[in-house]
Amino acid sequence: MDPLDLVSSLGHAESLGRLEDLPPEYLKAINDLSVAPLWPQLRGLLPRHKPARNTQPFMWRYAEVRPHLLRAGELTPIEKAERRVLVLCNPGHGLERLVATPTIYVGLQLILPGELAPTHRHTPTAVRFVIEGSGAYTTVNGEKCPMEKGDLILTPALNWHEHGHEGSGPVVWMDALDLPMVYAMEASYAIEGPSQRSRPDLDASQNKYRRAGLLPYASLGQVQRPQYPQIRFPWTDVREALGLLASVTPADEAVQLAYVNPETGQPCLPTLGFSAQLLRAGQDFRPRKRSASSVIHVIEGRGESVIDGTLLQWGEGDTLALPTHAEVIHRATGEHAYLFHVDDAPMQRALGFYEDF
Repeated sequence: MDPLDLVSSLGHAESLGRLEDLPPEYLKAINDLSVAPLWPQLRGLLPRHKPARNTQPFMWRYAEVRPHLLRAGELTPIEKAERRVLVLCNPGHGLERLVATPTIYVGLQLILPGELAPTHRHTPTAVRFVIEGSGAYTTVNGEKCPMEKGDLILTPALNWHEHGHEGSGPVVWMDALDLPMVYAMEASYAIEGPSQRSRPDLDASQNKYRRAGLLPYASLGQVQRPQYPQIRFPWTDVREALGLLASVTPADEAVQLAYVNPETGQPCLPTLGFSAQLLRAGQDFRPRKRSASSVIHVIEGRGESVIDGTLLQWGEGDTLALPTHAEVIHRATGEHAYLFHVDDAPMQRALGFYEDF
């Protein structure tokens, strides 16, 4: 017997009781005790076979958002903003939720020459992915990291960090945080601190882990490895590695690299996963459906994606939101394209329900 037929024969399919079926005095009595019946709402909490989703396949065009971000630099000095950010809000969740997907917050942050975004730390985990400009830096626990286009910089939970700009012209980066989850847990807060004194070993962590397969010799004897040994992942290195990977990857397979902890090989942060992908020109790529939601940022190139039947045509700087369990096709048009992915797969794996199929 088909499993669905079995469920129907047992009377557990769709014939659940409704609130309207209960006597009003009964409902009032339990509601007055802050108690509610589960069964009228069970299908909403546990829908059959596929989760209910508010997240819409959506794209934010950088060319459209950028002028408003620069205007924010004119309207609001850094002293009044602390972090000058425009948040990418998925229409399926509305402007008030401030989320790109249910678990991923994404914002575009602007810093201008001479500005300093003050030191703080907070419970949400964050990363910075540089979109444009040069001369800015992020200091994390005293390690000063240059910020160049395509660089990924980690600011893990409760790590002190500040941003500054010693160059010319605007610098813009994408912030990605697990803020929605931490906020929902009523655990989100920040603490301000004094400006950091940078250590003399500029960009130390990525220099220690310059090449895959090679670790600082002293690491071999460590009983407890550093939690976040590498803070900055330079795009120049990642792009080169993608090119080399493409040369040995069959045409029908993904050319994609995960950002990982170089000491353990595990995801570099506990709640969000990050990867970079080279899309070969003119070739459709159909990833497996995943239980994870994700956000994709276009580093270089042009192309289009079909997400649950919605066609989104993208170019450099654009950002896309992908719901959970989405059917996806990506294709680059013209030259190769390079994409940066953020997903909540590490969070789902830790909770024991991550799937791809």
